Amino acid sequence: MAITAAVGEIDAKTGKSLKDKVLCRVFSEDYERTRNKILDPRGQSIHQWSKIFLAACLVSLFIDPLFFYLPIANDDMCINIGLSLETTLTIIRSVVDVFYVIHIFVRFHTAYVAPSSRVFGRGELVIEPSKIAVRYLHKTFWIDVIAALPLPQILIWLIIPNLGGSMVTDTRTVLPFVILFQYLPRLYLIFPLTSQIVEATGVVTETAWAGAAYNLLLYMLASHVSGAIYYLLSVQREIDCWKSVCKVENCQNGYFDCHSVQDPARVAWLNSSNVTNICNPNNNFYQWGIYVTALQAGATSSAFPNKYFYSLWWGLQQLSSVGQNLNTSSYVGEIIFTIITSTQGLVLLSLLIGNMQRYLQATTMRLEEWRVKRNDTEQWMHHRQLPPELRDSIRKYDQYKWLATKGVDEEAILHGLPMDLRREIKRHLCFDLVRKVPLFDQMDETMLDAICERLKPALCTKGLFLVRESDPVNQMLFIIRGHLDSYTTDGGRTGFFNSCRIGPGDFCGEELLTWALDPRPSVTLPSSTRSVKAITEVEAFALIADDLKFVASQFRRLHSKQLRHKFRFYSHQWRTWAACFIQAAWRRHKKLKETAHLTVHEPGVPQRGSFWSSYAESLVASTRLSIKCKQKSGTDSGTVSSLEKPDEPDFFLHER
Repeated sequence: MAITAAVGEIDAKTGKSLKDKVLCRVFSEDYERTRNKILDPRGQSIHQWSKIFLAACLVSLFIDPLFFYLPIANDDMCINIGLSLETTLTIIRSVVDVFYVIHIFVRFHTAYVAPSSRVFGRGELVIEPSKIAVRYLHKTFWIDVIAALPLPQILIWLIIPNLGGSMVTDTRTVLPFVILFQYLPRLYLIFPLTSQIVEATGVVTETAWAGAAYNLLLYMLASHVSGAIYYLLSVQREIDCWKSVCKVENCQNGYFDCHSVQDPARVAWLNSSNVTNICNPNNNFYQWGIYVTALQAGATSSAFPNKYFYSLWWGLQQLSSVGQNLNTSSYVGEIIFTIITSTQGLVLLSLLIGNMQRYLQATTMRLEEWRVKRNDTEQWMHHRQLPPELRDSIRKYDQYKWLATKGVDEEAILHGLPMDLRREIKRHLCFDLVRKVPLFDQMDETMLDAICERLKPALCTKGLFLVRESDPVNQMLFIIRGHLDSYTTDGGRTGFFNSCRIGPGDFCGEELLTWALDPRPSVTLPSSTRSVKAITEVEAFALIADDLKFVASQFRRLHSKQLRHKFRFYSHQWRTWAACFIQAAWRRHKKLKETAHLTVHEPGVPQRGSFWSSYAESLVASTRLSIKCKQKSGTDSGTVSSLEKPDEPDFFLHER
């Protein structure tokens, strides 16, 4: 209560409570987004808005140069303004400007990381509105304001009509400078915005192809701007030619405004003047320079789609060729524009090639690494003179591993993640598959989660051995996909062979589980009693010896005798022993039955009893003989009954 009262006290000097002082700086994970409507700069909403605003910035950078296409050079030697294009651009530009206004509002309500808290970790967030506003006003507020102003709309619809001069002339001369003045701040905003997205998510786009397309879009945007300026300068060069003729023949510059096209004085001058022949781009009277191609193609007097795509192609062509095919005149402005275009093309082309190569290589990097590794493997196999069958096996394994993992080292990725996240991923990958293993279906989710953490993927191609008979067993494998052939010769005994098929849900290496369940386990790993060979491509999960000890301890917690019977049923070692035991018992039964039958029906032998009495006596004698044989050191290796019984796994050690 005392602490609560102290927090609620009012500071006499500042008028703020101690609680407000404490909450001026917080960590992101402790921050309540609803408090004071301050946004977390690391939150998902800011990330989404940054991408939306980046798209709006690109649209605005595309829209602004389209204003350069408003002047149109008509065939009757006058300049007009495209009213329909002007209206359309005004509407679109006004919609885009709304995003800049919203961005200013968002910046006033976005917290920032205190520089003094960046010593360790992510730092603390400053959420006090006054500090956020002061910092923003001293940073990029005025750039955002300049970028958000609707200057072209105001200039076209309010200022130019009230200037009193020629509307065409003012639009052609004043409007481009205003647009370029505002274009630079809008272009500047893309760079910190892109850096903010990269800092938050690591990349601008999620996929490599999208990143390549983004860099290509920036290159096309530069071509778009260069083409728009080229079109405007082409119109200006044509007007300069008209004015040069007008200066010689003492006419008025107002004659070139299409609003005065019906002026009788203009019509008379145009009929008597030689301006049409002089300003024809097909003759060499006037120095057209780099604009001669646009004038010859009639781009300045064409419809908007024609002149736009022609100018876009010109800009793309010059940026790609670094302006090598440009033949300039002696005009200084034209030369400066050519120098800027060539330099811009050199820089942007280098950046485009570098970025495109980086993004496109990201899509094929794993494939290229695999190809290099495969070439190294081929050279190594050739150098070591491996036989063809071994080479084919190595090639098949590399191919199958690539198809299964795409060259990604899954263990390295999981190793760098936190334990809890690693557990969730392992559960997603392995839980349903482990549940299908009959030996694990009685376990609860907690036990299965613990087992999934310790499973490791194992791949095997057709014809390879997962384990060989008499080799030490260092892991237990649980088959997920594929089929295997499991066989044994009982240690190489002559005449003995047992084979069976293993499929999904089965396991091999059960000798290791018996070893792990032994109350006094030996340091030496047990030997395999069977050879397991892949018939098809096999995917499995492996449990190494140390991890299997943990699984064995989980088995002892189940308190179920059914687990013992299930282990015997699915263990191929126990199945082989059971089949041999039944087979030997049946053979012994047949032999004793035949012996008793011959004894009863043998001539001259006294009949001491019935057939079943004789059979019982023979069975007792055979049993005694078998016990004596087992007590001897040597066993009869030629009989099936000499197969040793597998060790019994001790699932109930904790109960004794």
